[in-house]
Amino acid sequence: MASKPVPASSAPYLLGRALLPLRAFLGFTFCFAGLQKLANPRFFDAADPASIQSQLAGATRRSPVHALISPLAHVAVPLGVLIAFGELAVGVGTLLGLRARLAAAGGLALSLMLFLTVSFHSAPYYTGADIVLVFAWTPLLLAGSGSVLSLDAAIADWAAEQAGPGRRASRREVVLSGTVTAAVAAMSLVAGGLAAGLGRLAGGTAGQQNGRSLQPGAGPAQTATARPRHRATARPRQPAKAPSGTAIGPASGVPVGQAASFTDPASGDPSIVIRPSSGTFVAFDAVCPHVGCTVGYDPGQKVIVCPCHGSQFNAGTGAVEVGPATAGLKKLGIAEGPNGQLYVT
Repeated sequence: MASKPVPASSAPYLLGRALLPLRAFLGFTFCFAGLQKLANPRFFDAADPASIQSQLAGATRRSPVHALISPLAHVAVPLGVLIAFGELAVGVGTLLGLRARLAAAGGLALSLMLFLTVSFHSAPYYTGADIVLVFAWTPLLLAGSGSVLSLDAAIADWAAEQAGPGRRASRREVVLSGTVTAAVAAMSLVAGGLAAGLGRLAGGTAGQQNGRSLQPGAGPAQTATARPRHRATARPRQPAKAPSGTAIGPASGVPVGQAASFTDPASGDPSIVIRPSSGTFVAFDAVCPHVGCTVGYDPGQKVIVCPCHGSQFNAGTGAVEVGPATAGLKKLGIAEGPNGQLYVT
């Protein structure tokens, strides 16, 4: 038995009702993502493994569009602010049903950008959320928000009532839509500014940080020589040779129980050196094999943690202890020279 056709007048309502859960999820998620970035000073701290600078550094080596990303590293902070407010604008527009298709287009573009730069190497591919969000935005881009809890529909209905039967309401609708959009944008900017200010007053979200960055040649380079016991008879010893490899900075820059970041001279990848005891150093490539985020060391738990998806790695071997990463960190050879410098061997 054939079902009865749905009246054209009720189609927008049914469409809006069907899309409401998706709108609520995507709108809340993007509002939360934008406000979280603005409220977290770590997102703009170049020394932090979760910062926009670290994420761009990883993307310039792993992204399929790395040639387009590399120049953006010089404007990382403005780009981070633009992304945060873009996510907030998309989220607010989606929740309110205001400029719904434009908001959906922005959400799809941001999700696609994050997929190409952050989660492109997720394995299996469906473990990365960004590719899922790309397709989740598609229904809202094609259909809009419908007529349920939608400012777009309310503005169109109001303009039609004001114009009267048989008269076009396009001008009234454009004026009112522009006014409402400007008001919502202003309130969103205020909310974003308040989130950023409160986040800095609170000191940001606690998390794992390497906190230090080694610089090649930094610190005193003192040559180790032996003092003769008898000046008349003792022969001066030859200075001890430095280990083969490239100097990355002074060993004194890594306190016992802490870590520091450096750039691997061979690969150019961000890397991390940990000093578990007085004379022991271990080093790893700091690019998480899951989606390419830069990992950091948690001295309290004594593990290496990915700030993006929570993978944990053994601080002595680099092996995976907690997923979703399926492979461990690449271990690097490191040694302290007689001049107090650390060398990647």
